[in-house]
Parts: sequence; structure tokens; C-alpha cells
Amino acid sequence: MISSLPAAIDADAPDRDLRLAAAERAAGLTVPSAELEVWRYSRIAELHLDEYSPAAVRTTVTGADDLVADPAAVAALVAEMVVHDIFDELSAAYHRTVAVQVPAGRVLTEPIVVTHHVEGDGVALFPRLVVLGGADSEFTVVERFESAPGARALVVPRLLLHAGQAARVSYLGLNLLDTTVWSLGHQQATGDRDSTTLLATVALGGDYARVRTDARLVGQGATTKQVALYYADGHQMHDFRTLQDHAAPKTYSDLLFKGAVQDTAKSVYTGLIRIREEGRGSVAFQTNRNLTLSEGAWAESVPNLDIRTNDVKCSHASTVGPIDEEQRFYLESRGIPPQVAERLVVLGFFDDVLAALPVGGLRPELRAHVAAKLDRRVS
Repeated sequence: MISSLPAAIDADAPDRDLRLAAAERAAGLTVPSAELEVWRYSRIAELHLDEYSPAAVRTTVTGADDLVADPAAVAALVAEMVVHDIFDELSAAYHRTVAVQVPAGRVLTEPIVVTHHVEGDGVALFPRLVVLGGADSEFTVVERFESAPGARALVVPRLLLHAGQAARVSYLGLNLLDTTVWSLGHQQATGDRDSTTLLATVALGGDYARVRTDARLVGQGATTKQVALYYADGHQMHDFRTLQDHAAPKTYSDLLFKGAVQDTAKSVYTGLIRIREEGRGSVAFQTNRNLTLSEGAWAESVPNLDIRTNDVKCSHASTVGPIDEEQRFYLESRGIPPQVAERLVVLGFFDDVLAALPVGGLRPELRAHVAAKLDRRVS
């Protein structure tokens, strides 16, 4: 069990009783097993919670100076959070929350940037980000996870996002953590009538980095898109579990996840499209593509459908394999050196995901990170 003394909970916290109750529930739970379907293929058995103690994460926020979140609205959204396991309970006990609320009709032209700075040794950090988009609002939130070199930490982030009627809300999570950090993320998003949500993830860091995303469409005509770029090298492992949950008629979801693994790294993707009885007329797509760039690398892809009504359109597709030899040969036949040809193929593989990210100015930085990983393997 994590070193979770009640003393780690602020004595003056207004929700101290709720936090203590969550800590008590967590004390009665154990770390999930890889025998559970939602944790299958994971490295969760390697986690030793007793090596970590709760600490306060240092978080900075830019672009939200004139925004004020309504505590009642935040509390109402948090109350809807689905608790799955010990990590959700630990988050409820030790979270440090940043709340972003954009009022109805407001359009922000610059992104709100929330950066979590992971520091210390043997610390467990529980950042929680709550995002509320008022009716017909439009804005982007970027959440960055960065760590000091060699920081040994467990990060358990939670995202709660709600898009009101006709709101257009984009979220981008950037995992730039050191390979000494474990990250176990859970995202829950809901979209009201005619809303549009974009949930984007770029995962490049961490030792074992997991993101579970539950995107629920609760209003007629709502749309959600999920995109992810992940690249693991060395002994890293990236683990994604997604749910596209259609709980209203004429809703639309589209998912595109692309990853690469090299050296002895691993990746897992399991996704579920669920169209409920009330989801008639809905459309859903799910695509996962993976490149294996070394003989010792491994990727798993498991798409699933759960269709409970008629008059719907759904598809899912997944691939795992090496670089297309025809593409490589085409470039090399025109005088391009093999290493350069491989770099061009890999960067081209990720181009459609990079193009879908809500903050275009970040693309050169992310391409540079991808190129650096590839260079480490080539060297």
C-alpha cells in the first residue's frame, strides 16, 4: 500500500472529510492485476506502491488569468467521476486540482497551458484537471507533464472535461516525462448536444505510461475525436485504453492512434466502440496503426465493438508491422541514404496525427522529439 498517512491531507482542506474517506477506501483496495481485461498486457505487477509517498505537484497555468471557475459546477462534474480502482480513490484523497471554466459564448484564440513539474524522489503526485466549456464556447487546453532528470515518481493524473451545448473544446496532453517516472492517467469527457470535443495525446516519455480515456456523447448530434501519437524506445511501455460511448442519437466519433516501438519497448492499445440502445443513427470509426522498428519491440492492438441498436455505421481497423519496404526502396532508389529514408518514412507515418493536433506551433518540437528517438536507435 502507498505510504498514505492522513497527515498528507491538508488539515484545512474544505473537503478533508471526503479526502479521508477516499484514503480509507483506498487502504482497503489492492493494485489491479494484469488478469483483469482492462489491465491485460500491462506492467502493473511491477508497481510497488509502498515505495511512494503523496506529495504536492508544482503546477503552473498560463492563458487563464481572467477565467473564474464556479466551485459548484466543478464539484458537480467531479461527483460524476466514475471510480474504477485504487488509483481513482488515491486521486480523490490526495489530488491537487486545477479548474478551467470558459463561459458561454466565449472564444479564446490562444491555448490555456497547464504544466505539471514532476520533482523529487519516491513521490506520488495526483494532479487533477477539470475543464468546463459553456454553451457555444470555443477554446483549447494543453496539459504538459515534465520531470527533472532522474526524478523517481508515480504520477496519477485525472482529467474531467465537459463540453456544453454546441461548445468546441480541444484538449492536448503531452507526456515528456523522464524514463524514471510511472504515469497512470484516466480521462473522462462528456459532450452535450451538438458539441465537439477533441482529445489528443502525445506520449513520448515515462517508463510505464498509461492513459485510459472514456469519451461519452450524451447529447444528440455530439461529436468526439480522439488522436494519439506515441513512440517508445529503450524499455518504455505505452498503454492506451479507450472508450467511445454513444449514449444519444445521431452522434459521431472518430479515433486515430498511431505508435512506434523500438529496442525492447512495448505498446498496448485496446479500444471499445459502444453504441447504446438510445444511440440510433450514430457513426463511429476506430483506427490504430503501429510500427515495430526493432526485432525486440512488441505492440498489441485490440479493437472492439459493442453495438446495441440498429441504423448505425461503425468500423475498426488495426495494424502492427515494420516499415513498408516499398516506401523505403522507393526513397533509396532515388539516392536517399537508408537512415534518412527511414526517418522520412517514420515522420510521414505520424504526419496525419500531427496535423490533427489543436496547437500547430507544437508540431516542430514534437517532430524533433520523434527524430531524436529514431536517431538513438540508428546510432
